[in-house]
Amino acid sequence: MRLGVLDVGSNTVHLLVVDAHPGARPLPAHSHKAELRLAELLDDSGAIGDEGIDRLIAVVRDALQAAEDKGVEDLLPFATSAVREATNADDVLARVADETGVRLQVLAGAEEARLTFLAVRRWFGWSAGKLLVLDIGGGSLEIAFGMDEEPDAAVSLPLGAGRLTVGWLPGDPPAPEDVRALRRHVRTEIARTVGEFSRFGAPDHVVATSKTFRQLARIAGAARSADGLYVQRELKRESLEAWVPRLAGMTAEQRAELPGVSDGRAGQLLAGALVAEGAMDLFGVEKLEICPWALREGVILRRLDHMGSA
Repeated sequence: MRLGVLDVGSNTVHLLVVDAHPGARPLPAHSHKAELRLAELLDDSGAIGDEGIDRLIAVVRDALQAAEDKGVEDLLPFATSAVREATNADDVLARVADETGVRLQVLAGAEEARLTFLAVRRWFGWSAGKLLVLDIGGGSLEIAFGMDEEPDAAVSLPLGAGRLTVGWLPGDPPAPEDVRALRRHVRTEIARTVGEFSRFGAPDHVVATSKTFRQLARIAGAARSADGLYVQRELKRESLEAWVPRLAGMTAEQRAELPGVSDGRAGQLLAGALVAEGAMDLFGVEKLEICPWALREGVILRRLDHMGSA
């Protein structure tokens, strides 16, 4: 059957259309995305304003039309941290449902981490052993660890690249004291969770997903997206540590000229790099591998598992 996943994230609204059936690998058929950056549209009270809701509704309508055009049989719509943590989340969800007919399922942060972990486990298989999975989104950082398809530990922290950029790095380029303050904040937040994971022992394989990690790996020398899904891509902590001060001294326009960095994400890249560096350092990770599958694929796989057991 042809499935569609509508992911209302903190940076983008992304419709992924796949051809899938239980027991088979989902095959991508179409991708439709729009940059919305909901994490940057919150007002001082933490609410998404009318303009942001109107833009979200328009983007969801466009995605629905794309899903219809591509013959999607079953649409799985969900929202992550930007909607989850908005103070007017119920109003946002109600308006989207009333005006588009789409009822967004709001994923809890830990569930987001678990579904991403499932996708990574299926990609790498059982031979990867104990996995530590890191995922930096626009609004949150997800961390999961485990040996099976269900992680032993999974947490979500409010350390998304978009959220941190708006809240901590107003300058372009940012002031050195702001960068240092954000670095301290990031490491304090991550350090609180390390003990929860360390009791399970060292991972056999460390994996990262998300656009932020892919872009950081690319500027550090990893293969281009155009080289395909199956090319191994790694990010070494040593390389990342060398890039952080360089990124801190650049404007968003200068970062956008780096290989693999989009205009829309260039402003957030430094905050994302500080989170990635902090996580790798505090978890004792020297290098990690980039996984092309993440949350959307996890949602699809969970749906297929339920179909197969029905």
